[in-house]
Amino acid sequence: MQEIALQNIDIHTFQQDLIDWYQANKRDLPWRKDQDPYKIWVSEVMLQQTKVDTVIPYFNRFMVNYPTLKDLAEADQQDVLKAWEGLGYYSRARNLQTAVREVVAIYNGEVPNDPKVLGSLKGVGPYTKGAILSIAFDQPEPAVDGNVMRVLSRVLKIEEDITQQRVKKQFENHVRQLISREDPSSFNQGIMELGALICTPKSPMCMFCPVQKHCQAFAEGMEEELPIKKKAKRQKRIPYIALLIKNSDNQFVIEKRPDQGLLANLWQFPMVQSKNTNIEEAKKQFEEEYGITIEIGEKKGTLKHVFSHLIWELEIYEAEMIQHQSTKNKHLHFAEKRELRSYPFPVSHVNMMKYI
Repeated sequence: MQEIALQNIDIHTFQQDLIDWYQANKRDLPWRKDQDPYKIWVSEVMLQQTKVDTVIPYFNRFMVNYPTLKDLAEADQQDVLKAWEGLGYYSRARNLQTAVREVVAIYNGEVPNDPKVLGSLKGVGPYTKGAILSIAFDQPEPAVDGNVMRVLSRVLKIEEDITQQRVKKQFENHVRQLISREDPSSFNQGIMELGALICTPKSPMCMFCPVQKHCQAFAEGMEEELPIKKKAKRQKRIPYIALLIKNSDNQFVIEKRPDQGLLANLWQFPMVQSKNTNIEEAKKQFEEEYGITIEIGEKKGTLKHVFSHLIWELEIYEAEMIQHQSTKNKHLHFAEKRELRSYPFPVSHVNMMKYI
């Protein structure tokens, strides 16, 4: 493991320079209005893998729908998923609600401020735990995300692969030594803000950086080379044929996805994986899988949906249901066109509705 010389940094001055800059330059964000741990929790979960500008309207609507932990705990999961529709990474919403239900049931509706208890809740990993404890409860706990690792890999000149778990753990140790005991909230948010606004992945604006004089990578002209990240695996491409099927009552066939795995418990238009574009083969495969006889009509369009690890390539066809042979697929449901918007769909299937 690379030895990091923290003695090269005047820690007190580093803290002060960072916090002063943060207090003067922090963005006006809705979850920063107070130190409500519930709001901070929701915002941090939403901000995982998602940009701030995207999160703001979702956060505001979520707080209107579920202003307290009790409101979220008592909500129907389908309604919560609908409120989350378009944010992606839906397991975040399911885990959040599961954890909130536990807080309401066991901890009297109070977000725990004990690190072990908080970290034991569903979906609360080291970063979320550290963010809640430092921002809401002023505890000097590390909250290490991608922004923090990028900033500190440059400040401390860490030349190791930050995607490795042992290296991430080391960043937590560095933050424990660097964090302000007097204002851990501003310190942690300051590093995150610095990574978002100044110490960006490409072309960092070092001339405007409040901690430039502490930055060992800048001193050696290495800021563009860090952090070191191994290249992600290429995303697997999966072709599908998706069908907008109407029955004789002018209702559309939709199905609920399994309660585990990718896009769990969301709704979608039926689709079958297709290694080729032979529509007759797809029809046969569909009828065997779904227990419905159909007539496939014209092709309506194509869509691509990118996940972190795979890409759906969707060909969309309209179709008519001729006969419902069995209840082979108990997840199937028939919905009027006007009803479709009330179901939580993944973005790719929301986008298919324009072809209806």
